[in-house]
Amino acid sequence: METKPAASGSPTLGGYVWGFALSIVCTLAAYIVTEIHINSAHESIPHEVLIPVILALAVAQLVIQLVFFLHLNKEAGPRWQLAVFLSTIGLVLIVVVGSLWIMQHLNYNMTPQQINDYLQDQGSF
Repeated sequence: METKPAASGSPTLGGYVWGFALSIVCTLAAYIVTEIHINSAHESIPHEVLIPVILALAVAQLVIQLVFFLHLNKEAGPRWQLAVFLSTIGLVLIVVVGSLWIMQHLNYNMTPQQINDYLQDQGSF
């Protein structure tokens, strides 16, 4: 019995396995770097290195997920899938940046006495 090769751009089991393996490697690398940082009392890997390394691993994992699981690079026709994805990213950024702006603005406008009153009402003191 002869098997036909997978059509160009169609997902294969090997692609999913590679994507899964690379995702696990990125996750474990971030975990190991963080554990080394914490267990060395923040001296082995300084914060100035730790944060960019974790962000780089997160971006790498994002690209891996997009390529191996969402197949954004495999589309032959119009890039509707990419357009929808970029629109979603735009909306998420608007929500996240807007939320951070609102929280910073509310924090800036609260007086220290208001903060103390709020904390006492919540039972933090």
